[in-house]
Amino acid sequence: MEIQSRIIRNLPVFKIGDSLKEVIKFFKNTTYSHVAVTDEDKFMGLLSENDLETFEGSKKIEDYRYNLESFFVNTETSWLDVLEAFARNEANLVPVMDKDQNLIGYYNLADVVSVFIDTPFFTEPGGVLVLSKGIKDYSFSEIAQIVESNNSKLLGGFVTEMKNDVVEVTIKIGASEINDIMQTFRRYNYTILFGNTDDQFMENLKQRSDYLDKYLNV
Repeated sequence: MEIQSRIIRNLPVFKIGDSLKEVIKFFKNTTYSHVAVTDEDKFMGLLSENDLETFEGSKKIEDYRYNLESFFVNTETSWLDVLEAFARNEANLVPVMDKDQNLIGYYNLADVVSVFIDTPFFTEPGGVLVLSKGIKDYSFSEIAQIVESNNSKLLGGFVTEMKNDVVEVTIKIGASEINDIMQTFRRYNYTILFGNTDDQFMENLKQRSDYLDKYLNV
């Protein structure tokens, strides 16, 4: 998926010798989390909006050199790795380098997310399932096999959480009726955390529970 056309080239890049007054003005007039700093056109790092309260307008950026954070992506970086850079650094603005390591602009989180939202994972009709299983026991090949064995297509999937040796996976399935798929996942010892259509398995279970309650209360 191509995202290079989303590179922003009209946002400022400050020089290490610039006054912090302009940096303070930049952060106060925008909602961006970071801004890049260079020294003789060499990328030095980024100042963070989180440090805004410590900045003194009478000083220069070089007086806060120790505050600079160091992260960036390249023009060849895939959109998924770009999203990871945003998440890992809690940023909504990430600098972009060309193949010669020259700073050429920024990616804005909103722009990259909008590209992601335009993918078939979001645009194609189908059902969404959130599954969980032991980290050592799950595999995407098995997930795809389960979906396709039920005459459906896997439109996409990604790991949304890993915690306490359990992995959580969100998948999009090209089918509006996914009850059979959900039951197959259960046979393979996956736990269904969420399904965006009525789950017949749970409905049947509820009906049997209601019947048992009535029987015990006779």
